[in-house]
Amino acid sequence: MKTNKTEMIRKRDFWEANRQSGGYLLKNKVSKAIVSVVRALLLFGLCFMIIQPLLTRFSTSLMPEKDLYDSTVILLPREITFDNYRIVADLTGLPKSMLNTVWTSALVSVLQVVACTLVGYGFARYDFPLKKLWFGCVIVTIIVPPQTIATALYMNFVNFDVLGIFKLFTGKGVNLHGSLVPYSLMSLTCMGLKNGLYIYMLRQYFKGIPKSLEEAAYVDGCGSLHTFVRIMLPDAMPTILSCFLFSFVWQWTDLFYTRNFLSNYSIFSNELSTILTRMNYYFSTESGKPTIVPVGRQMQLVSIGILICCIPLIILYIFTQRTFVESIAMSGTKE
Repeated sequence: MKTNKTEMIRKRDFWEANRQSGGYLLKNKVSKAIVSVVRALLLFGLCFMIIQPLLTRFSTSLMPEKDLYDSTVILLPREITFDNYRIVADLTGLPKSMLNTVWTSALVSVLQVVACTLVGYGFARYDFPLKKLWFGCVIVTIIVPPQTIATALYMNFVNFDVLGIFKLFTGKGVNLHGSLVPYSLMSLTCMGLKNGLYIYMLRQYFKGIPKSLEEAAYVDGCGSLHTFVRIMLPDAMPTILSCFLFSFVWQWTDLFYTRNFLSNYSIFSNELSTILTRMNYYFSTESGKPTIVPVGRQMQLVSIGILICCIPLIILYIFTQRTFVESIAMSGTKE
């Protein structure tokens, strides 16, 4: 009873205040409610656009082949089967291709983050000759697609040499094609996939850290390296982790560099990109007679491969999303 009286008093006070304000309070309350509803609808639409394809692919992956051509089966399978996952695993060389992808992506991402952190810190804190020109070159690596230098990269690593040293002793360069060495060298020299973007992100973060922190460390007797490791790096860990996540995801799904340099490795993205060319041979071998796989069946197996490719990335984001969001929030509030 007391609660009802309190609510009635609040409503009466609201309408009285609204009358005195010329209807402003009511208009403000209605406008906030409309904005909230529109925002909720937009967020629901965005979430549906992201989640719906994954749910559709997952539902389709559980269907036997006959359900694909049954007009009465729309979303949920009539019968559930996991045999499709076995077929995709055979076609893509799981688990070998997945393990190779994990450690290759992790290695390249670590090398990229280490190199880009040092370069980004240098651009943010030190002055050196032609600094603006070199940073302009970093921006160019972001703008220019790597396909424009594909031939030059291939020729450089097929006949790799350092200042003519190899040719001096062996008469020819070293063929590094098909190994992790070119990938690692490009990552360490900040010429790998999206390295320019990571340098830019880290430079902007380090520029936002007050110089008084470094000056205080110098007064306490810290050198440049000690200050970087003990003062700057711990503060920059959310941004560094974000760069690592970006790098890992791009390496995970990359085809350009893996096809050029890792042709001797069983990488999941490479295996998935050629899955269609092996389907007819696989099913012909399995059935013992020539088989042409229908288009619907092909798309089903490709969808399963894409789903398998996405699952590790989703799991990775679930465990790191707090730090990732924190990094974005900090980069948006730094002055």
